[in-house]
Amino acid sequence: MPVKYLKGRIQSFRYALKGLKAMFYSHENFKIHLLAALVVHAAGFYYSVALRDWAVLWICITVVLAAEVFNTAVEEIINLLHPEHHPKAGLIKDIAAAAVLLTAIGSVVCGLLIFWPYVFA
Repeated sequence: MPVKYLKGRIQSFRYALKGLKAMFYSHENFKIHLLAALVVHAAGFYYSVALRDWAVLWICITVVLAAEVFNTAVEEIINLLHPEHHPKAGLIKDIAAAAVLLTAIGSVVCGLLIFWPYVFA
């Protein structure tokens, strides 16, 4: 592989890490989701969940965090394109937030299905 190609890939990872850092330091909802992920991990270790259960938990956590990142990106684009209040802009933001809510609800359901047998065994 050419060195230029590798430098480009490394730079793209730097941009992605810069985005994650921005999410962590400036978006409270992202921190809330990370805290929930830590609680889920602690419970998973405490109850020694099965490998398949870990896979489902990791998928759920990743999907919720990614949804929050996409939601934030949509909000930032809307704010850039339409800084003044506009009903359509608000609707677009609400729809993007609904995607995060749906992934979070689905993840809670998965978490309950996974942890229920461990907690009430």
